[in-house]
Amino acid sequence: MEERKFDLLEKIASIGRENKSEPPLSKVEIFHYYFNDQNGLKEEELGELDGNCTRREILARYLLLNAVLDQGPDTEGVRTLLTDTVNFLYRKEIRIFHNPLNFFNSLGIVLDQIDTVHEIVKNIRSEIWAAANHTNASKYNLFMDNSTQTLNYAVFRWGVPLAIPLALEYFNTIPDNPEIVVDYLEDDNDEVWGSSSEVMSWKLKEHKKFGLGKAIGDKAAHLFAKWFVYTFKLTRKSSLPSWGKYSFEVPFDSNAGRVLFRTGYFFLWTSLRDLIKNEVIQKGQGKGGTNYIRVTNIRGMKATLNLDLVPHDSYIELCMKHLLTNTRPPKKYEIQKIPIAQLLNGGEYGPGELDDGLMYIGTNFCFNIDSPKCSECPIQEFCAGHQTDSKLIENFRT
Repeated sequence: MEERKFDLLEKIASIGRENKSEPPLSKVEIFHYYFNDQNGLKEEELGELDGNCTRREILARYLLLNAVLDQGPDTEGVRTLLTDTVNFLYRKEIRIFHNPLNFFNSLGIVLDQIDTVHEIVKNIRSEIWAAANHTNASKYNLFMDNSTQTLNYAVFRWGVPLAIPLALEYFNTIPDNPEIVVDYLEDDNDEVWGSSSEVMSWKLKEHKKFGLGKAIGDKAAHLFAKWFVYTFKLTRKSSLPSWGKYSFEVPFDSNAGRVLFRTGYFFLWTSLRDLIKNEVIQKGQGKGGTNYIRVTNIRGMKATLNLDLVPHDSYIELCMKHLLTNTRPPKKYEIQKIPIAQLLNGGEYGPGELDDGLMYIGTNFCFNIDSPKCSECPIQEFCAGHQTDSKLIENFRT
């Protein structure tokens, strides 16, 4: 069984390698010349100037905003909302990434356009979304937090990440720095924060002066790290292990939580009782009185079962060389890090591919309902919910 669970990770990661989940940057008009005829990013030209910033800088600013907004309930709808709104604003010369003050100075236009595009996306996506989630199309809303106020959504979710370069300018020692945000993200001279993409994800949320706080979730911060390092290869430090393939944790979201719970992977390291104690499982709080899986609460939770199965040397290497989360060898294993340690031990796949695979399975087969497409799912042979315990599917929701 234990070996099969590691086979499960490699299978999911192999699926992710073939089915990348990434924002449609080539559809954003300002990025037209950033891509070749095959929609591949011209990585060798990331350092070229686009106005007052490099291409790398503009992409980083866009992806950070995208990661914040990606916390919404419908990924495809969110990305369409962002793409179409940005295209409209730039046609109006409201260059929100090159000059973020344009966003705040044109807030009325921004609000109107967000409302307009949201209504268009809702007309296209709501029925599809409702059918997949067994809910009512009238509930379709991309603003998050059940908010219906456009101003709150625009200023809080859009405005906070767009304000980072404005805040950094005051403290910048390089006049007209064309990579001010990238320099901040990769800074290894900070007295408090080290330099790795995992540390960068903490920094985005928790930095005392520039942290986004509640505007960005833990999942979104790790999603940005994945895009920055793995998907679009924006980092200038890719030769360092701390900015390489294994330098960030999987951005656990509802799809990841659902798949790893239903397959029984989490139960290799902990019990249902401990998942409930740590509020990863919240009894009766899910849709229709089911149990709610809040997978983000598993971060920091220690493994208590099958500790001899954790690849010890790989786990230590992961924490001290790649993530830079420990200065001494850790004595306990955190559950969210174990999958990456297992992949590092295997050497073939990384957390980026694992996350893409979890996204693909979660959005195409392992739906958040009691009758997902198990018979068509490419990992059905590894899934405890399908093979031995249907209650893992029927009684739990994300």
